Amino acid sequence: MKVHFQGLILPLKHRFTIAHQSRAEQETLVVTLEEDGLFGLGESTTNPFYGITLENMQESLELFRPILLEGNWSSPTELWELGKEVFRANPFAQCALDQAAWDLYTKKQGKKLYEYLGLNPQRIPTTNFTIGIDTVEKMCAKLREVDWPIYKIKLGTDQDLEIVRELRKNTTAIFRVDANCAWTVDQAISYSEELAHLGVEFIEQPLKKDNLEGMREVFAHSKLPLIADESCISESDVEKCQGHFHGINIKLVKAGGITPALRMIQNAKSLGMKTMVGCMTESSIGISAIAHIAPLLDYVDMDGAMLLSKDPAKGVRIFPDKVGFPDGPGIGAELIV
Repeated sequence: MKVHFQGLILPLKHRFTIAHQSRAEQETLVVTLEEDGLFGLGESTTNPFYGITLENMQESLELFRPILLEGNWSSPTELWELGKEVFRANPFAQCALDQAAWDLYTKKQGKKLYEYLGLNPQRIPTTNFTIGIDTVEKMCAKLREVDWPIYKIKLGTDQDLEIVRELRKNTTAIFRVDANCAWTVDQAISYSEELAHLGVEFIEQPLKKDNLEGMREVFAHSKLPLIADESCISESDVEKCQGHFHGINIKLVKAGGITPALRMIQNAKSLGMKTMVGCMTESSIGISAIAHIAPLLDYVDMDGAMLLSKDPAKGVRIFPDKVGFPDGPGIGAELIV
């Protein structure tokens, strides 16, 4: 088996701003596994908020390379367990490897990933399209640029309600709002009432990630469902979210890949919580990986490649009413640069 790492720059159509960061381009790491004439691709983007860089992802992967190449694993799940300790401080790197392993493994089985998992692609929920923070005028222009049935609106400004009011004048689409930890308890409770009247479906991560006491109060009084993001990074966080959130948004890169995400989804469902998987502005490689497990979900946020001005890969095609999967087995992603 051979393994390759490749860093790429993903240019965005518009500067993407959320409550705690802003960027005009996104660095990403692509991992390729090759064996017996087949290849598997996986991806993880960098993230300054979590201290993740191309350099430290590659360092973690290099540290794991000897174990990987020993070949003492026969499935992606076994490989993930072998890397659990090595990647404890860098689940982003483990995610890229895990996706590549699933791609290669299911190609060997001659099946698409969703087929191997026994999932029905007709059950994939419609992804939202994200509107990053900007001036009200520019946010409205971004919304009008892409006609979509569901929008996620990034908030965390001193004019959050005004933003949603103005956006609502431009569309009858469903809204979801994401404060990325920017609100107080009082703001979250107060805002929820008007946001409900403005056609918002749910609020994502209103408070700082560790403020579970505050979230318990918001949970008790909010007029809208609450979805955890920053508060639900790894498998051990799922149970902590029960009674504080109505659902969880799993990011493959934060969790460490498809393998732990499947367990997190199952656990959340057993606790009566809604499930969502979100993206981190990946190319079509990472987005294709999400699409294959999307039939398991109540909500999905896999618009990352749609936000790029140039995608270095091709894979699934996202439409308002369906997802188009490439022919052939595996995840179906391919680098074109």
